[in-house]
Amino acid sequence: WVTAEYAMLPRAGETRSPRNKVNAGGRVQEISRLVGRSLRAAVDLAELGPRTITIDCDVLRADGGTRTASVNGGFVALMQALQTLVKNKQLAKLPLREYVGAVSVGLCDGKPIVDMCYEEDKDAGADLNLVMTESGRFVEIQGTAEGASFAPKDLQRMISAGAAGIRKIIAAQKKMVGRRS
Repeated sequence: WVTAEYAMLPRAGETRSPRNKVNAGGRVQEISRLVGRSLRAAVDLAELGPRTITIDCDVLRADGGTRTASVNGGFVALMQALQTLVKNKQLAKLPLREYVGAVSVGLCDGKPIVDMCYEEDKDAGADLNLVMTESGRFVEIQGTAEGASFAPKDLQRMISAGAAGIRKIIAAQKKMVGRRS
């Protein structure tokens, strides 16, 4: 099994959160589940065998897109864990289906913006979290409008912009942890 635990550390945001509230609340659970689902999409769980890998996603500094950054960093950590299992001969090969990447895309003044900072995010007319595999298949799409609705063509533009961003992220992941073997 592959799972994730997400937490925003006390000084990650503009104001300090009390430490006892760091891991509390529905938002934390929702993001933990999103990251876990995203990472499981990358792994052949049957080949992983009777193991549980828990990926810790601790946000040190928040500036928008923490859930998608957690998927991307979580994937790198997962790959390193899997590579260690192979290196230590606990697995014969990497149980990897394919790489996974994620971005947040906003609609600002009618234009899709990938990987918005907090200032852009709070003013966006729509917000989309997109998780995809390296082959371009969707793992998760979460989208909402802010203030006014948006058209299907805007959604398609946000998905296209997000997919281009994810391809760049996956290329960076491959440089960092290597290609599948």
